[in-house]
Amino acid sequence: MASTTTNNSAQQAVDAASTQAHTTANRLSRWIDENRNLAIALGVGSAVVAGGGAYYLLSGSSSSSSKKSSKGKSAPDGADAAEKGKAGGSDDAAESGSKGTGAAAASSKSKKKKKSKKGGAGGGGGSSGDDALKRPDGPLLEEASDEALFKLSADEIAKLPSERKESLAQALKAAGNKAYQERRFEPAIDLYTKAIAAQPLAVFFSNRAACYSNLSKYREVIKDCDSALAMDPAYIKALNRRAVAQEHLGADADGEKPGAELDEKKDLLFRSLCDFTAVALLGHFSDQTATESVERVLKKVSTVKAKELLKTREPKLPSPTFVTAYLEAFRKKPHPTLPDSPSQGDQTLLLAFQALDARNYPHACSLFNEAVDQSPSTDELKALAYNMRGTFRFLIGTAPGALEDLNQATELQPSHVQSWVKKASVHMELGENEAAFSDFDKAIAANPDDPDIYYHRGQVYFILGQFKEAMADYEKSTKLDDTFIFSQVQHAVAQYKLENVGGSLASFRRILRNFEGSSEAYNYYGELLLDQGKHEEAMEKFDKAIEIESQRDSSRNVLPMINKALALFQWKQDIASAERLCREALKIDEDCDAAVGTLAQFSLQSGKLQEAIDFFERSANIARTEGELLNAFSYASASRAQLNFIEKFPAQGAQLSAMAGAMG
Repeated sequence: MASTTTNNSAQQAVDAASTQAHTTANRLSRWIDENRNLAIALGVGSAVVAGGGAYYLLSGSSSSSSKKSSKGKSAPDGADAAEKGKAGGSDDAAESGSKGTGAAAASSKSKKKKKSKKGGAGGGGGSSGDDALKRPDGPLLEEASDEALFKLSADEIAKLPSERKESLAQALKAAGNKAYQERRFEPAIDLYTKAIAAQPLAVFFSNRAACYSNLSKYREVIKDCDSALAMDPAYIKALNRRAVAQEHLGADADGEKPGAELDEKKDLLFRSLCDFTAVALLGHFSDQTATESVERVLKKVSTVKAKELLKTREPKLPSPTFVTAYLEAFRKKPHPTLPDSPSQGDQTLLLAFQALDARNYPHACSLFNEAVDQSPSTDELKALAYNMRGTFRFLIGTAPGALEDLNQATELQPSHVQSWVKKASVHMELGENEAAFSDFDKAIAANPDDPDIYYHRGQVYFILGQFKEAMADYEKSTKLDDTFIFSQVQHAVAQYKLENVGGSLASFRRILRNFEGSSEAYNYYGELLLDQGKHEEAMEKFDKAIEIESQRDSSRNVLPMINKALALFQWKQDIASAERLCREALKIDEDCDAAVGTLAQFSLQSGKLQEAIDFFERSANIARTEGELLNAFSYASASRAQLNFIEKFPAQGAQLSAMAGAMG
């Protein structure tokens, strides 16, 4: 009779649940057939109880009536309802969520235990939870412990009723956290996978990603973090874990072998930069580790791009402004005297110097290359050809090639001071300071009365911040030749650096009297006045310098225009007029790096990130050296990462724009 009563109760429950769900008992039977693995794992079938939503666990046998059932007694487990997963878990390794008391467990009448005639699983007294699952009369599913359900597969757990899965998910997570803390990462992955099947919360994906990270399975880390961030875009732990994984996968990018593999690694590094940037910005730069990670990955991204560009681009002369400034830093020498019967190389060399006088720098560069190839007739002329080809190689940014040519020049003509001085410049660019000073010593040994030696050595001291030593060399250079403006200008600037403002201003006033027609004197003096905040006086000096330069036929120096733009911005915050001046400068000298860089900073100041990126990339294309490329690409990549952040987190856009403005 007990078996009949149980079957009738189950059938009534099935009928009531079927009515509520617009289904039928046949559909339920099909579900059991289709989910045979679940039934086998539980050792039961399934039927729905009306109202309470409880599931009976029946025998896997197709006909329970063929077996005699026994009444049994099983106390229900208290089912804890899990809290909704939150983005920021508290564990260092894997987040642990809090639990609350759950809904009331389904009640069950106490039943007396009775042995099965066949001594089956239900027989015997005090059966365990696992044994109870196998009993034909079947306890409620809610009565099964969470731990008893751990052995189910993820697919089977996914098919459990929703009200049962929530507490199971939290129990699985807790077990996963314990396994993680014990550094049993594979079992932890299995537990988090089942937790995801029960309740796909962002925290479970992030915790599983932490396991994969410890196993160096970085692509799996990325997949799980993608899933977590699809649910919570501002999940900082997931952003950080994905960033670390992406950095690892892109770590060996070197920029040396362009192709699909390098492109993928560059993309991974950039995405890592974007994620680390988001972590830093969302945390308002309070996380020092995140800030350091941004700097580390930014350097890697920029280095790879710089190496790739240097390997693939054609050598190119810098802007005429730059070339003129370098060439005019040496006192002008007379053209070489050719022999009575000049060779083709001799004649080409003379044409090259004439092109230099006309400031036709590309043509001059080409002719000096030809002169070397044609081999002038004397060692002196060969030395001059190597000197000038090395000069242009240095200007282009190929320092090793420049050093080879200048070594040839000093071997052919050891007394040629200018070659030693230029070698010092190359060594400085290569970071070889000791070699640079050795070159100056050799130049002095060749001719201690050449004023160029002391001006350029003074420049090295100035760069190194040794302003007193720099002033001493500038004074010696001027004493040997007081017609050279740059030694005197730099002496005044060094005075200013040593905080002798009065002496510096007096020096500049004297320079203006002696070099009234020099744009450089007015431009440098204007810079000093601008630094002091004397905007109106600085503007006057810049305007005078612009006027002098406007009278040149070619290769105008546009630096006074850029300085005036900076003065307008600092003085009147007139960014529109400042931008116009810089754009006018670019019309005159399209490769002027100072104009491009200033426009990029103005764009940042105005919050026009995409425009700033365009200017920074343009700056990279005209950069001479790897260091200049790194600087340009660093700004461009940082701006791109910030733009990516604004697109993903528009609510924080206004704050980021303010930060970009401060950067500008």
